Amino acid sequence: MSKILVTKRVYPEAVEFLRKDFEVDYEGTDAGLTTEALIERAKGCDAIVSQLTDKLNAEILSQFEGIKVIANVAVGFDNIDVPAATERGILVTNTPGVLTETTADFAFTLLMATARRIPEGHAFVHSGEWKTWLIDLLAGQDIHGATLGLFGLGRIGAAVARRAKGFGMRILYNDAMPAPAALEHELDARFVSKDELLRDSDFVSLHVPLTPETRHFIGAAELARMKPTAILINTSRGPVVDEAALADALEKRLIWAAGLDVFEREPQVEEKLLSLQNVVLAPHIASASVATRRRMSMMAAENAAAALKGERPANLLNPDAWTA
Repeated sequence: MSKILVTKRVYPEAVEFLRKDFEVDYEGTDAGLTTEALIERAKGCDAIVSQLTDKLNAEILSQFEGIKVIANVAVGFDNIDVPAATERGILVTNTPGVLTETTADFAFTLLMATARRIPEGHAFVHSGEWKTWLIDLLAGQDIHGATLGLFGLGRIGAAVARRAKGFGMRILYNDAMPAPAALEHELDARFVSKDELLRDSDFVSLHVPLTPETRHFIGAAELARMKPTAILINTSRGPVVDEAALADALEKRLIWAAGLDVFEREPQVEEKLLSLQNVVLAPHIASASVATRRRMSMMAAENAAAALKGERPANLLNPDAWTA
């Protein structure tokens, strides 16, 4: 019987599904496994169901023997050295699609909460300091009719654009290449340069993968090009934004505010950000609805099971490693 290591707590349905056909070594804790423990527990296993907190670089992958597939419970996979896995013939899968709408919901929620200063208002009421109505009490920025700039018009970026249309927003986007004309027409979205998007957008929302090219994609120079009333939203990957530069720009009011769900060194957060009022911070929960996280757990389990049964996984990231 093939054996599967599940490195951290997932929804129980996924573990029950795997136990029907495989031996399962389940680390059902929130802490998960240290690197050393993961390498040790992987011995004798044929598959690993991993999470973003498992940093599987080339050195670690080289110590795996007999691992046929790594099924990541996430759409992102920058925690895994996929080329190194391919060299070793290890299949790598992720969980795309299922979290698109949930993540888009949260990106727009974060945009609205930041623009209308909801967390500040919540804290103000709870503090007991609210004494009277004032003409400019916690006045924020309008969303309706504003210009939304999207870096990345993939599944999630497009889903955010559909929500923005309901608010009558003007939509600009930038990507590695223009989207199909049909999608541009559906969204009434216009492809522009990076500089034009930064200059003209009231809201800038990031929906790009983390690659060497997108690391610090938004830094001091980019923040300086944005409107002083602009708001930056990041639900992609933390290192896409230079966190120290962002904190500096927010402190100096070079931009109006930011809403962040991801950070450069999670769970650490740039210390200065924690002291600022014009930034809304969330603990990487954009896909965290019960239904979506349950489905992500199941999808990863299904990917692992398919590979061990000799079937091509539905969400294979490195088809060059597929030899069946």
